[in-house]
Amino acid sequence: MRTTTRTAMPATLLTAAALAAATALLPAAAPAVAAPRDVCGPGELCLWAKPEFRGPRQSHELFRTEIQNCVPLPPGADAQSLVNRTGRPVTTYQSHECEETGEFETYPGNGTWVPHSPYRVRAFKVWER
Repeated sequence: MRTTTRTAMPATLLTAAALAAATALLPAAAPAVAAPRDVCGPGELCLWAKPEFRGPRQSHELFRTEIQNCVPLPPGADAQSLVNRTGRPVTTYQSHECEETGEFETYPGNGTWVPHSPYRVRAFKVWER
């Protein structure tokens, strides 16, 4: 009669193998994205082309923006996320002409982060208070 001898695998080796196998199944980590607070300074209105503060960013400061006037974004540009750190209320518009027949929304200026605008922003107005 033949007998078979089994050798026990050390627990640490088994644990390392199980950990390596589980790690291989995880999705690759997404690249780190800077927090909007880090790239949109005080006194600025920052607009990103894509949701979650991704894509090209436009920055507007008060000293270059006329209060209560419609400021259209450049032709072909729009925004899908924004940060308002101007210290003043800002209304964003779906229309290039700041028409209120389309979608529009006013955001307070004391620090508002909007990762997903409900519409494509094509213009804005900064209000006195």
